[in-house]
Amino acid sequence: MGYPVVLFLLNDAVFDLEDDLTVDPVDARRFDRLGFDYVVELGCELFSENPLLHRDDPERARRLAWLIASRQSGVNAAMFAAPEADCVPDLVEPRFAVLPDDVIRALQAKHAKGRLTPVATDKAVWNRMAA
Repeated sequence: MGYPVVLFLLNDAVFDLEDDLTVDPVDARRFDRLGFDYVVELGCELFSENPLLHRDDPERARRLAWLIASRQSGVNAAMFAAPEADCVPDLVEPRFAVLPDDVIRALQAKHAKGRLTPVATDKAVWNRMAA
């Protein structure tokens, strides 16, 4: 039995982190110095520039997801809610969650079929739109 697939929800996209990003030892040591707070700031900056980063640049979003997961044990979901493109990074609202395996696998199945929407993700995880 192999290692379980490591899935990470970033906004409304599910990334498979099992195929670890190829990182040479020098970069790995450099990444080791990055704390969780710095990674969150980086995420806020990236999403302030492009609120659809997870759709427009999936490889960059996947690297961010990997950094978050590697800095905060157990976290497998993050949302960076930016009010608009090119906003001030301080306006981006970051949220994090630890999702049960069955929930993230269900989200991955929807994502694979192209049916994972921001509304579906919100209802399943974040509950931001609830009145």
